[in-house]
Amino acid sequence: MSKKKSGLLAIVRIRSSIDQPQDIKHGLKLLNLTRPNHAVVVPNDSTHKGMLQKLKDTITWGEINKATLAELIKKRARIKGNKKLNAKFLKERKFESTSAFVTALLEGKADMRHIDDLKPMFRLHPPRKGFKSVKNPITRGGDLGYRGEEINALLEKMM
Repeated sequence: MSKKKSGLLAIVRIRSSIDQPQDIKHGLKLLNLTRPNHAVVVPNDSTHKGMLQKLKDTITWGEINKATLAELIKKRARIKGNKKLNAKFLKERKFESTSAFVTALLEGKADMRHIDDLKPMFRLHPPRKGFKSVKNPITRGGDLGYRGEEINALLEKMM
Protein backbone atom coordinates (compact mmCIF):
# COMPACT_ATOMS: atom_id res chain seq x y z
CA MET A 1 0.00 0.00 0.00
CA SER A 2 1.04 3.55 -0.59
CA LYS A 3 2.14 5.60 2.42
CA LYS A 4 0.53 8.69 0.87
CA LYS A 5 -2.41 9.86 3.00
CA SER A 6 -3.89 12.51 0.72
CA GLY A 7 -5.44 12.14 -2.71
CA LEU A 8 -8.10 9.90 -4.12
CA LEU A 9 -8.38 6.20 -4.82
CA ALA A 10 -10.15 4.87 -7.89
CA ILE A 11 -11.85 1.53 -7.28
CA VAL A 12 -13.09 -0.69 -10.13
CA ARG A 13 -15.25 -3.74 -9.57
CA ILE A 14 -14.10 -6.68 -11.68
CA ARG A 15 -15.99 -9.74 -10.45
CA SER A 16 -19.68 -10.34 -9.79
CA SER A 17 -21.14 -11.16 -6.39
CA ILE A 18 -22.37 -14.63 -7.33
CA ASP A 19 -21.18 -17.15 -4.70
CA GLN A 20 -19.64 -14.35 -2.62
CA PRO A 21 -20.15 -14.21 1.18
CA GLN A 22 -22.71 -11.76 2.53
CA ASP A 23 -20.08 -9.44 4.05
CA ILE A 24 -18.40 -9.03 0.63
CA LYS A 25 -21.76 -8.19 -0.97
CA HIS A 26 -22.42 -5.66 1.80
CA GLY A 27 -19.01 -4.02 1.36
CA LEU A 28 -19.58 -3.64 -2.38
CA LYS A 29 -22.99 -2.11 -1.70
CA LEU A 30 -21.46 0.39 0.74
CA LEU A 31 -19.01 1.50 -1.96
CA ASN A 32 -21.84 1.81 -4.56
CA LEU A 33 -20.20 -0.87 -6.71
CA THR A 34 -23.39 -2.62 -7.70
CA ARG A 35 -22.16 -4.27 -10.92
CA PRO A 36 -18.93 -5.35 -12.61
CA ASN A 37 -17.16 -2.56 -14.55
CA HIS A 38 -18.48 0.11 -12.20
CA ALA A 39 -15.96 2.49 -10.66
CA VAL A 40 -15.97 4.92 -7.73
CA VAL A 41 -13.57 7.55 -6.46
CA VAL A 42 -13.08 7.68 -2.68
CA PRO A 43 -10.70 9.47 -0.28
CA ASN A 44 -7.41 7.74 0.47
CA ASP A 45 -7.93 7.09 4.20
CA SER A 46 -7.61 4.21 6.63
CA THR A 47 -11.37 3.51 6.70
CA HIS A 48 -11.52 2.83 3.00
CA LYS A 49 -8.22 0.93 2.98
CA GLY A 50 -9.59 -1.58 5.48
CA MET A 51 -12.65 -2.14 3.33
CA LEU A 52 -10.47 -2.52 0.22
CA GLN A 53 -8.42 -5.24 1.87
CA LYS A 54 -11.64 -7.12 2.64
CA LEU A 55 -12.83 -6.81 -0.99
CA LYS A 56 -9.44 -7.41 -2.67
CA ASP A 57 -10.63 -10.60 -4.42
CA THR A 58 -13.45 -8.75 -6.21
CA ILE A 59 -12.01 -5.31 -7.05
CA THR A 60 -8.89 -3.47 -8.15
CA TRP A 61 -7.79 -0.03 -6.95
CA GLY A 62 -5.04 2.56 -7.01
CA GLU A 63 -4.25 6.28 -6.84
CA ILE A 64 -5.92 8.27 -9.61
CA ASN A 65 -4.14 11.24 -11.16
CA LYS A 66 -5.68 14.58 -12.10
CA ALA A 67 -5.71 14.02 -15.89
CA THR A 68 -7.46 10.66 -15.64
CA LEU A 69 -9.97 11.97 -13.11
CA ALA A 70 -10.80 14.95 -15.36
CA GLU A 71 -11.31 12.68 -18.36
CA LEU A 72 -13.40 10.23 -16.32
CA ILE A 73 -15.68 13.02 -15.11
CA LYS A 74 -16.05 14.57 -18.59
CA LYS A 75 -16.83 11.26 -20.30
CA ARG A 76 -18.61 9.17 -17.66
CA ALA A 77 -20.06 11.33 -14.85
CA ARG A 78 -23.86 11.29 -14.79
CA ILE A 79 -26.54 13.27 -13.02
CA LYS A 80 -30.08 12.28 -12.12
CA GLY A 81 -32.01 11.09 -15.17
CA ASN A 82 -28.83 9.54 -16.66
CA LYS A 83 -27.80 12.85 -18.23
CA LYS A 84 -24.18 13.89 -18.72
CA LEU A 85 -22.59 16.21 -16.20
CA ASN A 86 -22.75 19.74 -17.63
CA ALA A 87 -21.50 23.24 -16.80
CA LYS A 88 -24.96 24.44 -15.71
CA PHE A 89 -25.18 21.68 -13.08
CA LEU A 90 -21.70 22.51 -11.77
CA LYS A 91 -22.43 26.26 -11.60
CA GLU A 92 -25.55 25.53 -9.52
CA ARG A 93 -23.29 23.62 -7.10
CA LYS A 94 -20.78 26.53 -6.86
CA PHE A 95 -18.12 25.10 -9.20
CA GLU A 96 -16.91 27.33 -12.03
CA SER A 97 -15.95 24.52 -14.41
CA THR A 98 -15.12 20.85 -14.66
CA SER A 99 -11.46 21.55 -13.91
CA ALA A 100 -12.44 23.48 -10.76
CA PHE A 101 -14.58 20.51 -9.71
CA VAL A 102 -11.69 18.08 -10.29
CA THR A 103 -9.35 20.29 -8.27
CA ALA A 104 -11.88 20.48 -5.41
CA LEU A 105 -12.19 16.68 -5.44
CA LEU A 106 -8.43 16.17 -5.30
CA GLU A 107 -7.99 18.71 -2.48
CA GLY A 108 -10.78 17.10 -0.45
CA LYS A 109 -13.07 20.14 -0.59
CA ALA A 110 -15.76 18.22 -2.49
CA ASP A 111 -17.00 14.65 -2.40
CA MET A 112 -19.02 13.04 -5.19
CA ARG A 113 -21.08 11.08 -2.68
CA HIS A 114 -22.39 14.25 -1.00
CA ILE A 115 -23.45 16.29 -4.07
CA ASP A 116 -27.20 16.08 -4.64
CA ASP A 117 -28.36 14.54 -7.93
CA LEU A 118 -24.81 13.49 -8.93
CA LYS A 119 -24.38 9.74 -9.29
CA PRO A 120 -21.45 8.67 -7.08
CA MET A 121 -20.21 5.97 -9.46
CA PHE A 122 -19.12 5.62 -13.07
CA ARG A 123 -20.39 2.97 -15.46
CA LEU A 124 -17.49 1.83 -17.63
CA HIS A 125 -16.97 -0.47 -20.59
CA PRO A 126 -14.96 -3.65 -20.19
CA PRO A 127 -11.30 -2.81 -20.95
CA ARG A 128 -10.15 -2.86 -24.55
CA LYS A 129 -8.22 -6.10 -25.18
CA GLY A 130 -9.79 -7.54 -22.01
CA PHE A 131 -8.57 -8.38 -18.54
CA LYS A 132 -5.51 -10.59 -18.03
CA SER A 133 -7.20 -12.76 -15.38
CA VAL A 134 -10.17 -11.96 -13.17
CA LYS A 135 -9.26 -14.73 -10.73
CA ASN A 136 -5.65 -13.85 -9.91
CA PRO A 137 -4.15 -10.87 -8.08
CA ILE A 138 -1.77 -8.39 -9.71
CA THR A 139 1.20 -10.13 -8.08
CA ARG A 140 0.43 -13.35 -10.00
CA GLY A 141 -0.26 -11.74 -13.38
CA GLY A 142 -3.97 -11.07 -12.87
CA ASP A 143 -6.07 -7.96 -12.36
CA LEU A 144 -7.35 -8.11 -8.77
CA GLY A 145 -6.05 -6.08 -5.83
CA TYR A 146 -3.90 -2.98 -5.40
CA ARG A 147 -2.25 -1.69 -8.57
CA GLY A 148 -1.08 1.82 -7.62
CA GLU A 149 -0.59 4.24 -10.51
CA GLU A 150 -1.43 1.51 -13.05
CA ILE A 151 -5.14 2.12 -12.28
CA ASN A 152 -4.93 5.15 -14.60
CA ALA A 153 -4.02 2.97 -17.59
CA LEU A 154 -6.87 0.58 -16.78
CA LEU A 155 -9.37 3.43 -16.54
CA GLU A 156 -8.15 4.80 -19.90
CA LYS A 157 -8.81 1.39 -21.47
CA MET A 158 -12.30 1.26 -19.91
CA MET A 159 -13.54 4.74 -20.93
